[in-house]
Amino acid sequence: MATVAEQLVRTLRDAGVERIYGIVGDSLNPIVDAVRRTDGIEWVHVRHEETAAFAAAAEAQVTGKLAVCAGSCGPGNLHLINGLFDAHRSGAPVLAIASHIPSNQIGTGFFQETHPDRLFAECSHFSELVAEPAQLPRLLRIATQTAVGKGGVAVLTIPGDLADRKATGPLTERLPLVTPSPAVPAPEVVQELADLLNSGEKVMLFAGAGVRGAHDEVMAVAEKLAAPVGHSLGGKEWIQYDNPFDVGMSGLLGYGACYDAMHEADRIVLLGTDFPYDNFLPQARTIQLDHDPARLGRRTPLELAVHGDVKETLRALLPLLRPRTDRAFLDKMLREHVRKLEKVVGAYTAKIEHRRPIHPEYVASVLDEVAADDAVFTVDTGMGNVWAARYLTPNGRRRVLGSFRHGSMANALPHAIGAQLAQPGRQVVSLSGDGGLAMLMGDLLTLPAYDVPVKVVVFNNATLGMVKLEMLVDGLPDFGTDHAPVNFAAIAAACGVFSERVEDPADVRGALEKAFAHPGPAVIEVVTDPNALSIPPRITGEMVRGFAIGATKTVLNGGVGKMVDLARTNLRNTPRP
Repeated sequence: MATVAEQLVRTLRDAGVERIYGIVGDSLNPIVDAVRRTDGIEWVHVRHEETAAFAAAAEAQVTGKLAVCAGSCGPGNLHLINGLFDAHRSGAPVLAIASHIPSNQIGTGFFQETHPDRLFAECSHFSELVAEPAQLPRLLRIATQTAVGKGGVAVLTIPGDLADRKATGPLTERLPLVTPSPAVPAPEVVQELADLLNSGEKVMLFAGAGVRGAHDEVMAVAEKLAAPVGHSLGGKEWIQYDNPFDVGMSGLLGYGACYDAMHEADRIVLLGTDFPYDNFLPQARTIQLDHDPARLGRRTPLELAVHGDVKETLRALLPLLRPRTDRAFLDKMLREHVRKLEKVVGAYTAKIEHRRPIHPEYVASVLDEVAADDAVFTVDTGMGNVWAARYLTPNGRRRVLGSFRHGSMANALPHAIGAQLAQPGRQVVSLSGDGGLAMLMGDLLTLPAYDVPVKVVVFNNATLGMVKLEMLVDGLPDFGTDHAPVNFAAIAAACGVFSERVEDPADVRGALEKAFAHPGPAVIEVVTDPNALSIPPRITGEMVRGFAIGATKTVLNGGVGKMVDLARTNLRNTPRP
């Protein structure tokens, strides 16, 4: 007779789950042993459970399928929680298996006792305790369908002794795993949307991650309305490429004329975005379209809230739009976009290839050139986000994953592990900060253990750059942000990973090309300038005062790499009267 653990593992295997990330131990042992005895599914032993959750989140995001991680009782599954918050906020369908103390000890204050079904409630759509073997098949169906259907995390808490008991019912059963169908608003709502846009003189579109798959429709609407198109960081990879209406990105990492276009427009349309920084939004004249009705109006007052899939709604909208011949607003914003990019691009171009310490902008720009056209980039939170946002060129095939909604440090390497195992033939590059890599550095050992050919590019400036910038903006001298230099290439070599340390900018390209040609994992550590910071697209008097008080010598760089070329091209293609 099969055990509950075997029933769980085989059902997941038959549903298409290929691996479970975690660390073996005590209450989890029956499930790990069931994996050992089941063909078609593997156990990926990471060095920290937080890595397991991040890796599962990345796998789910690049495949669109359910991914699974697991943690043993008490501290083991508690370590999952940060990565699960990231997965949940990213909408990644992840099932977490939280093993528990023996059933008869629950509630007694037993060794390592926690209450996982309560602890994970805030970072999941579903979190339940399996108390009897008969519950497992049904709760597993509910958990997995909730994760896939709602997009996010589901947690099953399973006591170790229960996992070892005899299963009831069939050994395996079919899991539904059905994704939601696209929603289309009622015709009268689409007509109201069309009327508002047709009556606006200056319409601006702001795209988030929800425009995935709707690039052509957004471009068609922008063309009809002569509307500039800006984007959030989450929307960049889906909308910036092949976009003659591009005016850049808003937010603290932003660039270009997006902020200006949004505040000058008399109609702003938020497309598939839950952009959290309400101080960058005009708080008026706004329409929002999103597949999740709970997001509508929670960042800004709305003139119209539209619940629907972006692609299908815009398809329904297009025939109702009146073509606009007046391009004055669009042309003005395109010119402003070029002006803003050209104003700062000198910081990136002026003899940068000879400067030491190496400017991180230069590293990111070379990386953009030598990486594959369909590469997956994983990006650490902090200054790495800035360089990725401003220098990695999207093309509709590349992916950029980061902790963009949860903002966790140390996500890049674990995300890269999950993305690479899920798509072994694809180039995966981790843009790791020295602070982020140091936090979960143990999982450098996972790379050679599974021969995961991730390429880790470490931006080593011996400081927490984003925190330093935050302190300066607040008028505080940076404190506690710098640390003693570390040779990460030497550490990687000791872990059995091909590595190289780069201190001369002339060596950057060759080192990256060598790493990408290497068949296994590789670490390229680049010693970069700790004073290379970033200015947001909108500078307030308060920020200026903060810098004046807190900084006596700070280099501010807002270089934007190839984006200035794209902006110039768009401007050249702008028809003249």
